Amino acid sequence: MSGSLCWLRAASLLRRAPLRWGARPLSQAAAGDGGRGSRESVERLVRAHPVVVFMKGNPAQPLCGFSNAVVQILRLHGVQDFQAYDVLQDADLRQGIKNYSNWPTIPQVYLNGEFVGGCDILLQMHQNGDLVEELKKLGIRSALLDAEKDQDKK
Repeated sequence: MSGSLCWLRAASLLRRAPLRWGARPLSQAAAGDGGRGSRESVERLVRAHPVVVFMKGNPAQPLCGFSNAVVQILRLHGVQDFQAYDVLQDADLRQGIKNYSNWPTIPQVYLNGEFVGGCDILLQMHQNGDLVEELKKLGIRSALLDAEKDQDKK
C-alpha cells in the first residue's frame, strides 16, 4: 500500500472506529509459558527502550500499511531511535504481544513501557498534538516543533 493510500485508510478508520487510548494494566495480560512470547519475555522487550514498536516487517521495509504509517508518524516527529520487533518472524512473539496488551492487532506502540495503541491511536495523537507531549515526557523533542519555528520565521 502506498504511503498516501495508507494515510487515507488510517484516516478512514479513525472516522469509523471508536478510539481507545491508555495503558492496559499488567494484570490484564495473559500469563505465558516462559518462551519468547511469554508475559515476562514480552515485558522485558517492552521496557528495554523508551519507544518500542511491534510491527509487521521492519522500519526500513514495513510489510503492512498500518506498520508503515506508525513508522512514518515517528519519523515525522524525528524519532529515529526506537526499537522495532518484526512479529512476522516469530509467531510466539506475535501472539504474546497481543496477550500482553489485550489488544488484537499489530502494530502496537509502547512509550516508556506503557501501551499506547496501534496505528489509529498514534495517528490521532499526532493530529491532536498529544504525541508531541508524550515524546516530551521521554526527553524527545518533536521535529514538528522545529518545523513550526522555521515556518514562523518566514
